[in-house]
Amino acid sequence: MKKWLQKTIIITVAFLTFGLISPNHLIWEQLLDNKNPTKSIASDANTREFEQVSIIDSLDSPNLSETISIAAREQAYIKFGNRIGPVIQDEFDDVIFPRIQEVIDTTIAKVESGKVANLSISEHPSGEYHEKIFHIYNEDTKKDFIRFHVRTDKKPQDGYYFNFHYHLAEDNYSKHYALGEIFWSKNTPPKWLS
Repeated sequence: MKKWLQKTIIITVAFLTFGLISPNHLIWEQLLDNKNPTKSIASDANTREFEQVSIIDSLDSPNLSETISIAAREQAYIKFGNRIGPVIQDEFDDVIFPRIQEVIDTTIAKVESGKVANLSISEHPSGEYHEKIFHIYNEDTKKDFIRFHVRTDKKPQDGYYFNFHYHLAEDNYSKHYALGEIFWSKNTPPKWLS
């Protein structure tokens, strides 16, 4: 798309919506970013490039839950990066992560014992403003059982919050199950993985 046409569209939309959609809105960043045009959550969810932390090796160990927990925590801190991680670490460890661990334990308890050996945790959490932290999926079918995400929410007059939630395969990943929120500040948070 020509540069002048992009600018014209941005100005027209900002004018017609009375400034509700400003030029620095996430929609425009996604539209104008030519490096990675498929940034929507739906396209992120359909990506099937997995590198895994396999659970098979840990089946012989007495504490499968601990192995999964370590891999999940590692993926979360990779997602947070060096700028966000140190700021939210205490609240994440005290409030959010125990809930993540509880959901993982409950979900794995529902999985048939023969299929537990095929579970893996995806690596490479998404960066910039995407939601994905990690997914637990079946290695054979590449089908996700559970998806853990974090979204940046801006609440008027309050500031920015990180909204942690998960999706289940049971309802086709359509429902958000809340894990909790962590307050950032009134200033815009940095991009993930930064």
